[in-house]
This record gives sequence, C-alpha cells and structure tokens, in this order.
Amino acid sequence: MAIKIPVMNNAQRHLRPSIQSLAGSQIREVVNSALDQTSILKFWFGESDEVTHPAVREAAIASLQAGETFYAANLGLFELREAVAAYMARLHGSLANLIDVNRIAITSGGVSGLMLATQSIVDAGDEVVCVTPIWPNLPQQARIMGARVQAVSLYAEAGEWKLNMHALCEAITPATKLLLINAPNNPTGWTLTRCEQQMILDHCRTTGTWIVADEVYERLYYEPMEAGNLNGGINHPHGCAPSFLDIALPEDRLIVTHSFSKSFLMTGWRLGWLVVPPSCLDALGKLIEFNTSCAPSFVQRAALEALKREAEITPPLVAHFKRCRDTLIPLLQALPHVQVRAAKGGMYAFFKIEGFDDSLALAKRLVAEAKLGLAPGCAFELTPNGAAGGWMRWCFASQDVARLTQGVLQLRQWLEKQ
Repeated sequence: MAIKIPVMNNAQRHLRPSIQSLAGSQIREVVNSALDQTSILKFWFGESDEVTHPAVREAAIASLQAGETFYAANLGLFELREAVAAYMARLHGSLANLIDVNRIAITSGGVSGLMLATQSIVDAGDEVVCVTPIWPNLPQQARIMGARVQAVSLYAEAGEWKLNMHALCEAITPATKLLLINAPNNPTGWTLTRCEQQMILDHCRTTGTWIVADEVYERLYYEPMEAGNLNGGINHPHGCAPSFLDIALPEDRLIVTHSFSKSFLMTGWRLGWLVVPPSCLDALGKLIEFNTSCAPSFVQRAALEALKREAEITPPLVAHFKRCRDTLIPLLQALPHVQVRAAKGGMYAFFKIEGFDDSLALAKRLVAEAKLGLAPGCAFELTPNGAAGGWMRWCFASQDVARLTQGVLQLRQWLEKQ
C-alpha cells in the first residue's frame, strides 16, 4: 500500500509579510542583465576600483600566519576600538562630547552596523522617518523590523539637491521613534550644513526621536571646512563633512555609523564601527553576539594598520576623487539636456537627462546599447514616484580618470542616436 505524502504549501507564503514584501535591488537587476558582457564600462557600484593599500593587506596576512583565527570580543579588539576612538576624537571630539573607547563598537561592515542600530531602537509598528533618496538598505532594515517608514524627500534645484527643513520637522513628531539620515548622501552627494544639523538635533531632542546618522562618506568631502567646525584637526585642505558628533552630547539619542569601506579602500573587508551613547554599549555588545558574534580578528588587524596609515591613504584618495569629480561633471554638463551639479561629498555624480523619466529602463538600455553601466535613481526611493526616479547615479571613484572620459563619450554617442 502506497504511503501518501501530504503536499506542503509553498513555504514562502509563511514567511513574515515584511520579508516577503522586500523589494530586490534595482542596481543588481541592471547588473544581472549584463553578467556575460565584458566590454561594459562599469560605474554602477559604490566602490573604487583601486585595491586596498599593500601594508593593510600584509597586516591581515601576518595576523593569519600568527594564528589569529579564533573568536574575538563582541565589541571588537580593544586596540582597534581605542584607535577608532582616537581617530573620531581627533575629527569630532570636544570637552562637551568626549569620544572614547566606551562609545565604540566594531561591526562586521557598515551595513551590519546600520542593522544593529535599527534593531536596538525600532519595534514592530514604530514610526520611522527617512530622508530620501537614500541607499535602500537603511529604510528596508526598518521595514524588516516591522516599522512604518515615512519618506521626506530632498528636492532638486538646477541639479543641486536640497532639504526642506520645515517639511522634515513637520514629519518628525513625538510619535517618531527614529530618523534615518545619510549625509554626505548616497546617491545625490547632498551634505547637511552645520545649521541644518543643529536644527534637526534640537527638534529631535524635543520629540524624543533617535537619530541614526550614516556618515560613512564624511571624509570624501570636497569643500573647505565650515566656519565653526573647529574640531577637524586633520592636516589637509578639506578635512571632513559636518557631523552630528560635532554638536551632540554623549547621551543624546544619536548613533553614528561608519565604515572602513569608502575612505580606506576596504569595501570587501566588511568592517565598520558605531559611535553610541556610553550607556548603550553593553546592550549593543549583546546584540552583536546574536547577529555576528564578532568581526574576524585578522580583518580588525588590517583596519588597525589602515588607521595607522590614514595620513598616507585617505588624503591622497580624496584628492584623486576630487579630480575624478572635477573631470566628470563638466563633461556631463556639456551634454545636451543634462541636469547635474558637482556634489560636495561622496563619490557619485547624480544626473538627469530630459525626456528619460524611467531610470531603470534607461539603465538597462545604456548597458545594452551604449555599453555603459550606471545605477538607476529609482533604486534609492521608497516609492516609484520618488523625486530621484528619473535620475542616474555614476560612481566616479575610478583609478583611471580616462575611463570617465570614455564613459561620457559613449553616453554622448548614444544620445546622438536617439
């Protein structure tokens, strides 16, 4: 007699609704449409094509050869936490805002740090406000936690992106648990001013709202230091973008997220850090235990070497990226019907071509017809009709500036055929 095995329902239908409804990456959708094409000029991902400094790689090798293959402390190697604290204190510390090892947690990448910050604050049903366009991982992490996410959009004026402070403060009420904000911004390059930061911090103090500030691009900043930003004791022309840490108190409801990825050329190493109120550090260590347990020791040794060599890694990198930006932007501005302005920070040109409002379709056409790989602006919006939906992101962090010139040539030739 045959045994009947019951047919199970599709398992996916029994996942949490918030997980089932997560949108896939539209950047990956464009990339996947061209996986087998080797002739494409690729500017779609947010990383440089330059490899990590040799001494940093050697530090990781030395750690492995020394046998550092075991679990590390949840919060990270104490030496690295001390070094990160000293680095942040040099940039942003003051007598009113002491940044020491008791505020630093090492995380397995900046994205893990953002998830930890969100998990530590947000419960299901909480209200979260997010300034968009923004890297999609931030609002999606809040949605994973079951939060209701409301977008306050930047707006473009002659290609330059700006924030309506009145609209943002209206959106943040005592019911708002968390504000997610990324500046310098991915994808637009928009950067908060000191005045805007102070207004946001003061307002969130009034409403009791937490701020999670994604400041991973703060060193990729191309403007002179703002007057009043007196904490930037770094010895090169541009310093860093204004930070909430410059004006906050240690126990403010503020978590600042950072990463070794962008300004230390370590995207694939997956290492970041959080600056948190001192009273929150122990709880965060427990949360790290239940997420990743710890970051690998050999990766942390590499990061320690990167911090020791910061002066020879980051300032030349910023100077080169500025050259890349200042090469690409005029070439794009010379194209017909293009809106674009030079970003103050970050590693992206964010531009719009009049007559092309569907950026995902445009990105796929540029891959297929112009052999040019860019990221669609719609990937950085919460809704299909967001302000950035018709825009394109071009990562200009190219070791070879000539690649940028060639990319614009291919775009020009494609536009001439339309």
